[in-house]
Amino acid sequence: MDTSYVHPNATVLRSLYADLARIADYVDDDVVLHTAQRGIVGRPSKVHGKEAVLAHERDLIRLTGHTLVMDVEHITANDEFGAVLGTLRAHRDRRDIAMPFCGLWRFKGGRIVEHWEHAYDPLLLDRSLTGGTEPVTP
Repeated sequence: MDTSYVHPNATVLRSLYADLARIADYVDDDVVLHTAQRGIVGRPSKVHGKEAVLAHERDLIRLTGHTLVMDVEHITANDEFGAVLGTLRAHRDRRDIAMPFCGLWRFKGGRIVEHWEHAYDPLLLDRSLTGGTEPVTP
């Protein structure tokens, strides 16, 4: 078995995590993003469409004062799905943020059609990104 082969969708995911602002280059027009903060009152659970997903990623970058880094530890992908494990790192309000994440991606015809964000602790991530305000929980 040749272990040096890298699936093209894994290459897409590696490029995407290197620069989240380029997500529009890889997603379908009708992409659906399931946010890490889903289930937190007042936070969107889904984002629909390429422009809305791009705005979501830009907002995440803005909330971290452009310090956001997604340290990728592992990527696996085939024609239909991809999974990325890593650590989200940022600096906000004189505090460092480090949060393990798992990104799940669904592909169709080489384009990303769906993405699920998974943060290790969504409530803590939400608090960290919003400047320490307490989120409202259900």
